[in-house]
Amino acid sequence: MTANEIPNNDPKLDLVLHRHIGVSKDKVWRALTEPELIKQWFCPKPWQTVECRVDLRPGGEFYTKMQGPNQESHGGSSCFLEIVPEKKLVWTCSLLPGYRPTPVPIADSGSCDSILFTCVITLVDTAGGTKYTAHVMHASPEQCIAHEKMGFHDGWGAALTQMVEVVQAL
Repeated sequence: MTANEIPNNDPKLDLVLHRHIGVSKDKVWRALTEPELIKQWFCPKPWQTVECRVDLRPGGEFYTKMQGPNQESHGGSSCFLEIVPEKKLVWTCSLLPGYRPTPVPIADSGSCDSILFTCVITLVDTAGGTKYTAHVMHASPEQCIAHEKMGFHDGWGAALTQMVEVVQAL
């Protein structure tokens, strides 16, 4: 599936990461939904995820706190919107748990807190593994550009590589 084949994809508002990974969907799903596994891969090194909470239900919380090599940290709650086990996981940082609106983000476009998005992760069985797609939707072109300049493809790609390493050991 290319970015053009993703339903509702808008190249001015969305970022897409596709990858075929050589592990089964069930292991990928575990890595996406189990806090102790998420903590092992969720942010690119040398950063690390030091806290994680997952309430895997629509309206439930997805919380991570990441810490950098100089002890800087970033934490935030998101809200799960849709869960189709081993197929689709949708969450947004535009809402807090219980579908409560997120406060207006900080205007600093260099900060993770300033980017609001909805992420649709889909998993499809393939010969020898799983096709992983992350479709990240933003409300404005400015938000999309800021997220891309922040290193979306490199950062999310590095985290996905780390996830594969974690699940290969399961």
